[in-house]
Amino acid sequence: MSGPERAATRVVIAEDEAIIRLDLKEILVSAGYDVVGETGRGDEAVALVAEHQPDLAILDIKMPGLDGIRAAREITAHQQVAVLVLTAFSQRDLIEDARDAGVAAYLVKPFRRNELLPAIEGVLARCRQEWAIEAEVADDAPEQAAEDKIATRRVVEAAKARLMEDHDLDEGEAFAFIQRSAMANRAKMRDVARQVVDGTLAP
Repeated sequence: MSGPERAATRVVIAEDEAIIRLDLKEILVSAGYDVVGETGRGDEAVALVAEHQPDLAILDIKMPGLDGIRAAREITAHQQVAVLVLTAFSQRDLIEDARDAGVAAYLVKPFRRNELLPAIEGVLARCRQEWAIEAEVADDAPEQAAEDKIATRRVVEAAKARLMEDHDLDEGEAFAFIQRSAMANRAKMRDVARQVVDGTLAP
C-alpha cells in the first residue's frame, strides 16, 4: 500500500489488555494508519465500528461484554469492515468459528510489528477484492449471484497468479490492474480476468 492510501485506512482496536492495546496503536499510527477508536470491551467495539465506519477492526478473542467472535459476527452482519482477530490460542475450532463470523484473518499473540502490518495489508486486500466481486454480482438474482461470485473469484485468482508470475506484481497490484481495466473498459472483472489468463491483456 502506498503512503497516502494507508493514511486513509481507518481502524478500530478492541483489546482488553491496555499494554497490548497501546502497542497496537503505536504500531498502527507509526505506519500511517488512522486509529479512530479503541476499547477493551467487545460490545463497545461493535458500537465504535457503527459510529466511525472504519476500514478495519482489530478484535481480541477474549474480552468482556462480547468476545471477539461474537463482536465480529455483529460487525460483519451490518457493514463492510475487514476484521482481524488476535488470539493467544490457535485451536482449529476457534479459527473455524472466526471464519464463520466473517473474520478475514487471525494473528496469534504475542506478535511482532513485522507480522502485524503484513497481516493487516493482506486482510484489507482480500476484503476489498471480495467486496468488489460482491458489488459486481449485486444485481443478479440470488442463486445466479452465488454462482457468478464463485466463478468470478476463481478466474480473478487465476489472473492474479499470472500477473504476479509474469509481471512481478504483488497481489494488491495484480488485483488493482484487473479492477482498473474493468472500470476503464466498462467490463466485468470476470471478463477482464479471462483476458489476462488467455494472455490477451497485460500491464
